[in-house]
Amino acid sequence: MNRAHALVNRGFNEVVDCDLSNYFGEIPHAQLMKSVARRVSDGRMLSLIKACLEMPVVAKDGGGGTSCRARKERKGTPQGAPISPLLSNVYMRRFIVGWKRLGYAQRFGAHIVCYADDLSIFGRSSARQMLTAVERMMNQLQSPINRDKTRCLRCPQESMKFLGYRIGWNYRNDGSAYIGTRPSKASVQSLCRKVSESTSCKYGLMDSQEMVRRLNWMLSGWSNYFYLGQVSPAYSAIDNHTTKRLRQWFCRKHQVKAGKYVRFSNKRLWNDHGLVCLSPKTKNLPWA
Repeated sequence: MNRAHALVNRGFNEVVDCDLSNYFGEIPHAQLMKSVARRVSDGRMLSLIKACLEMPVVAKDGGGGTSCRARKERKGTPQGAPISPLLSNVYMRRFIVGWKRLGYAQRFGAHIVCYADDLSIFGRSSARQMLTAVERMMNQLQSPINRDKTRCLRCPQESMKFLGYRIGWNYRNDGSAYIGTRPSKASVQSLCRKVSESTSCKYGLMDSQEMVRRLNWMLSGWSNYFYLGQVSPAYSAIDNHTTKRLRQWFCRKHQVKAGKYVRFSNKRLWNDHGLVCLSPKTKNLPWA
């Protein structure tokens, strides 16, 4: 994220925001193993990696049960396996090296920023021309691009989403604008949905300390990732939503119908029950 932000600030405003169609499931085993074998010389390790790629897959059948089938496609890395992100980066290196050797980096004045299957190209030439080159190379690597979800844009005039963040114009309290990052709206909404689900009626019998512990686990994990750039608005929105949902949960649990804002005020939820407050500004508000 820091590299993507720095490139936009340095004038690499033409951006290709790529979406790869099922990248993890389309990586060809033969080509991937060649890439791995360039760095790994231990035959036993190579055999183990190959066995991991070809291991049977548990899939749901039409009757609601599960069945175990062999992986016959000879492509794709196992979803959820710890080694899959590493192998995807190893295969993506083919694209990065090819982009430089074919002269596209110099021709377009472009830089690649990628993390697993999240890929963006930042350049000074036309984003459409860069997309044509990317599409040609990805087809040769058997990792086609999803044209419906891939965007060509000019940042920061048009904001872009990358790794859950938004890069574009941010505004200070005095109204001045600057190019910055902040958690995307979709990332905030996703966490709020998880909080709402965790405080639903079906968890009414859960112990209060356990409920707060689970919420704190989610909030802390989210904030440990989303800490770059202008985070205060997102933190405040999440704090407001979490205190509202936890207050409703406590009222249902203790059958409180009146005085809920006194008995379960924000400050009591934070101080007495130990709920994490992401934004110090929110905690210091007089009506909190």
